[in-house]
Amino acid sequence: MSLVALIFLSLLGVSFLVQMLYYWLVFARLAFYKPAPDKPESQPPVSVVISARNEYHNLRQFLPKILTQNYPDFEVIVVNHASDDESLEYLKELQGKYQHLKLVNIERDLNFFKGKKFPLSLGIKSAKHDILLLTDADCEPAGPDWIAGMAKNYVQDIEVVLGYGPYRKGPGLINRIVRYDTFLVAMQYLSFALTGMPYMGVGRNLSYRRSLFFKNKGFTSHYNIPSGDDDLFINKVALKKNTTIEISPDTFMYSQAKSGFGEWVTQKLRHLSTGRYYSTKFKTLLGLFSISQIIFYASLVVLLIFRVCPWCLLTVFLLRCYSQFVVHKFVMRRLNESGILLFSLLWEIIYIIFMFFITFMSVFRKNHTWK
Repeated sequence: MSLVALIFLSLLGVSFLVQMLYYWLVFARLAFYKPAPDKPESQPPVSVVISARNEYHNLRQFLPKILTQNYPDFEVIVVNHASDDESLEYLKELQGKYQHLKLVNIERDLNFFKGKKFPLSLGIKSAKHDILLLTDADCEPAGPDWIAGMAKNYVQDIEVVLGYGPYRKGPGLINRIVRYDTFLVAMQYLSFALTGMPYMGVGRNLSYRRSLFFKNKGFTSHYNIPSGDDDLFINKVALKKNTTIEISPDTFMYSQAKSGFGEWVTQKLRHLSTGRYYSTKFKTLLGLFSISQIIFYASLVVLLIFRVCPWCLLTVFLLRCYSQFVVHKFVMRRLNESGILLFSLLWEIIYIIFMFFITFMSVFRKNHTWK
């Protein structure tokens, strides 16, 4: 066996071991997750906070479903962020019908504040309850028990609840790519939270205490970054003892996936641009998994070219595929995802290559404002 073949065989073995550790020690926690037995249901008062800019059509379609939640004590705060459509008029109209709707209106865009952090901070400041539940104007709750399902987790020392925000299933390749990517991101952040290492949440479905927000001075440590109102804040404040997850289907907050590949890439670049500001610990943990995937497939191809023990290579490849298939299957079942299991096996290599280049692009991409 040549020295080159020996080196790549070693790389294959190490990357395979790393992959197995991630799949069976980290991601399997979510795959086989069993929530604790229900305790007497807690129903603390809740403030739902939504920042909206030119979202008239989405507000008209989805806001009534949030305002009519089956919950005894909650308010809904909508921050109208300098909209120039009919949002303000519609929100004032709704206020006449729903007394628990609070409107915060920003008349002029303050261009020295980028992204959603300024309007969200105003909404949080206006909230009268300690339990905050954040979502976006284009999101639709799975049902009338969204607030109840998220709020019941506030027991003992819990200060952060991480929810799931899937995209609606639809036709076409782009829809599958978006849902597959969303599933992978959720598998990682929810699994790491279950290991006691929470590092992010998604603004479409996220809850934390108002007191925690002000104790950590809100978004001030990363105000200059347009995105990160969800992941960077959680990366800073979430701990093993104060964080839990909620993945019951009635707490999901659905969105419509981007219909164009370019739109999704732009959105993905914006999200990835915040990754550079994660703590070194989580950049290492997340990067190690991605790098091990690249090394595994690259080493496999080289060893096949050198014809090094093809049957051994096939065995290793099938073991990894089996692990991925089992873990993905059960995680998808937990997250109520369908139609992307086989796609996840076929698309993985293309996705890995794509993410390598798009992550590289995000490093050199200038920050963009939220719209």
